[in-house]
Amino acid sequence: MLRASVVIPTLHGGHSLLRCVRALEAQTIDDFEIVIVDNSGRAVAHEAAKSERVRLIDNDQNVGFGAAINQGATDSNAEYICTLNDDAYPEPGWLEALIGAADSDPTVGMCASLILLNGESDAVDSAGFGIYPDGTTKQVGHRQPAANFASPTDALLPSGCAALYRHTMLEAIGGFDDDYFLYGEDSDVGLRGRLAGWSCLYEPHAVVWHDYSGSAGRASRLKAFYVERNRLCTLLKLFPVSVIAAAPFYALVRYWAHWRAASRGGGLAGEFGIKESPLRLVLIVLQAHLAAFAKLPRLWSQRRRFRSQRKMSTSQFRILLNQHHMTAREIAEQ
Repeated sequence: MLRASVVIPTLHGGHSLLRCVRALEAQTIDDFEIVIVDNSGRAVAHEAAKSERVRLIDNDQNVGFGAAINQGATDSNAEYICTLNDDAYPEPGWLEALIGAADSDPTVGMCASLILLNGESDAVDSAGFGIYPDGTTKQVGHRQPAANFASPTDALLPSGCAALYRHTMLEAIGGFDDDYFLYGEDSDVGLRGRLAGWSCLYEPHAVVWHDYSGSAGRASRLKAFYVERNRLCTLLKLFPVSVIAAAPFYALVRYWAHWRAASRGGGLAGEFGIKESPLRLVLIVLQAHLAAFAKLPRLWSQRRRFRSQRKMSTSQFRILLNQHHMTAREIAEQ
């Protein structure tokens, strides 16, 4: 049995993917495979797939990030499934550090990497994710010095940009939700893992460099729609009814914080406002709500089906959310 399968979905291939594969070939351990899932429909990954360590999955069309990870995991006999963005590349000790952290405790279902912003010295992209009460998740430590995150600690959940998942955990909770397509699928699978009783560790020695939003763009209509729609799907599928009832109030506070940040040119809303009118952003949010509510029958079915897998009580879940709480301002200014 392999220790790990590192699954890399790609749409563009090219230099970034080659850089990623070469960094994996330089890892300090050898007992792993690289699985490239080509979502382009144009065979863009064949150059990178020439490595003997690579297993290539060619898709006729873009099936989305979560579905691509599921494809890579399905034919893997590895103990751990690692996800890695094609616009990221790991330091040589990345995989060994993640596996070492997961091996330390059989209840660890996930491990978060120290993801650094490529080209910005030691500025952090993510040291795991935090959460706001309306279900919005964001990177912990974004643009802060890496020295602030030098110690291993518990995390809420990892960023799918560079994460480790125990294979048995993914199988138990049903893997990634294919329906998310893009953005938020790591938050959903991470929260399902936590609710099913698994823990998550942040490992600062597992270092990855990331061209932040290099593949899909940092601020775009596509990102705005999927981030908001998938937040609502996760909220409706997993959160206690009392939290769902309070979420619209918290969302309004967050929207106000986004508007304040945008008025100063800050955060993603500010970047979006440079390209689009404020009305366009409002329309995208409304479209996201309509799209999420259209999925209510499916979400309700998933909610009922997952109930038997839950090991964490509502009060324990609330404590977990409070431990990893982020403010509306922290969310808006990223």
